Amino acid sequence: MGARKSIRAEKLKAEKKQTAIAVLRDCPTSPLKMRIVADMIRGMEINKALGTLRYSKKAASIRLEKLLRSAIANWEQKNEGQRLEDNTLCVKEIFVDGGKMLKRIQPAPQGRAHRIRKRSNHVTVVVDKMVVKADKKVKADGTES
Repeated sequence: MGARKSIRAEKLKAEKKQTAIAVLRDCPTSPLKMRIVADMIRGMEINKALGTLRYSKKAASIRLEKLLRSAIANWEQKNEGQRLEDNTLCVKEIFVDGGKMLKRIQPAPQGRAHRIRKRSNHVTVVVDKMVVKADKKVKADGTES
């Protein structure tokens, strides 16, 4: 491996140590409904995101809150020497992908049948430190708050 490649690999390894990932697979909610809730917390600081999810009326927010707590626990596991209170974490990335689809048949008039698609989804949450720059807080994705 060349020098540039090994330096780049070490840099990526150091960045990966700061981020924590949690994945929820085959959640029996449609991806559209889950994306609405995911868009609410994208880029938020974790305490604010947890509060938003806790008091949201959407059913998907319960599963997303549990997933976010798992991502925070993963971050604590990776960074044992650091305290959560000393670091300001934010939801760096959150994305919802479509999962497997269960296909069912519902009877319809005149001997016909309609196909029902019961959708599921996969959710991935990435939690990272919030970078503070000279009087402005810059989130991990580069946006300012």
